[in-house]
Amino acid sequence: MRELTLLPAAVMAQRIRRREISAVESVQAHFAQIERLNPLLNAFVQLRGEDALRDAAETDKAVARNDAKLGPLHGVPMSIKSSVDVAGMRCEAGTKLREGYVAAQDAPLVARLRKAGAIILGMTNTPELLMAWETDNLLYGRTNNPWDLSRTAGGSSGGEAAAIASGCSAGGVGSDGGGSIRVPAHFSGICGLKPTPGRIPATGHFPSSVGPFALIGVVGPMARTVGDLKILFEVMQGPDDGDPSAAPVPVRWPHDEDLRNIRIGYFEDDGRTPVTPETRATVRKASNVLERAGLQVESFIPDGIDRARELWWKFFGITGGMLLGPMMQGHESEISPILKEFSGWAAAHEQHTAQSLLDMWMQRDEVRVNVLRQMRDYPILLCPVAAIPAFRHGERSWNIEDQEVKYLDAWSYCEWFNLLGFPAAVVPVGQSPEGLPIGVQIVGRPWEEEMVLSVAELVERGGGGFQAPPIAGR
Repeated sequence: MRELTLLPAAVMAQRIRRREISAVESVQAHFAQIERLNPLLNAFVQLRGEDALRDAAETDKAVARNDAKLGPLHGVPMSIKSSVDVAGMRCEAGTKLREGYVAAQDAPLVARLRKAGAIILGMTNTPELLMAWETDNLLYGRTNNPWDLSRTAGGSSGGEAAAIASGCSAGGVGSDGGGSIRVPAHFSGICGLKPTPGRIPATGHFPSSVGPFALIGVVGPMARTVGDLKILFEVMQGPDDGDPSAAPVPVRWPHDEDLRNIRIGYFEDDGRTPVTPETRATVRKASNVLERAGLQVESFIPDGIDRARELWWKFFGITGGMLLGPMMQGHESEISPILKEFSGWAAAHEQHTAQSLLDMWMQRDEVRVNVLRQMRDYPILLCPVAAIPAFRHGERSWNIEDQEVKYLDAWSYCEWFNLLGFPAAVVPVGQSPEGLPIGVQIVGRPWEEEMVLSVAELVERGGGGFQAPPIAGR
């Protein structure tokens, strides 16, 4: 049954509807995979156990009744990052400051997944308060990469990525304020979507998506295939009153002719932060795939993205430090080393005044308008996800092309698009010399997730897509 746990979610649902397998068998197979691998990975921090099996039994009864309302995820076992509310489960965001907190009700996106037939297996690990590109905390410890246990699965959705890549979950939910869906997807060899703020409701996420976080932070789907991302996106999308960025945008999938008529701008690096040679080669491979598919692909890098990186830090780093600082005050002994490190970086900068916050907000909008204007000619961008593949636990800098790349700079390829509010998907395409997965990033204009995912699917089709890490077959 191990092969079952690596099937695409869409195929699992189809086989359950056809009664080739039962939902109970699928959940049991995933729990068996978790029992084998979670001691090595530490991806899950809490399981629903008997509750998930009861849900599966009810799912099988609906199939036996020939229920006409079976959803697209009927019987599919899924996981949720432990910063999103699931009724009766802990939503601690990796911090002792919320230890034991149990959600009273499902976040809207979780309720939508359940309505579509998904079965929630449990909650996955995060760094403390989600403030890192690696996953470790004082509550549950460190999550390891399924490709190499000596390396990180990324953060802050690292537990989610490790669970999906290893076949412990068919797909699930992450969140992203500076690459926290895309970097773990890239590190673990899976797919992920950072949507436009408000396209998928962040209601029920902690920290709350309000103020500056509402501009840069989102929740989104993670899965092994782009086809599964498309299903999850359709299920989860739609406005909710609890999300201040929400807007009633209908789902609009492009036709083949729409794809052939767009111009795609690609770049291998930004001229500031170098990337590994294999990362360059992976972006070139993806651009060649799109050209062979009949799309117009040209070398192009938007003007203004370096300013976007600087402004992102003022939103995420400085403002984040100001918002989270009072929570941590007086609890220093309960704070993880990674969060203390992040807080030190934030504290090295002056806190915002009313004037500096106003100036920052206006500058952000000016940069966004400038980049949007350029993307009239290039509605899709193709670029790296990060400067490096998955790094070893504890590393903080890397030498690339005789240049030192520091921790905060390595993910700038993601951070731009949080600041700008653009949707972006990650697809696995290449590998490093060590055999680690390397993804590419496909970026679109606000509210155009459907175009992003359609281009991502073309990249996946010609670029290889998901490959199971060796640990998944243990």
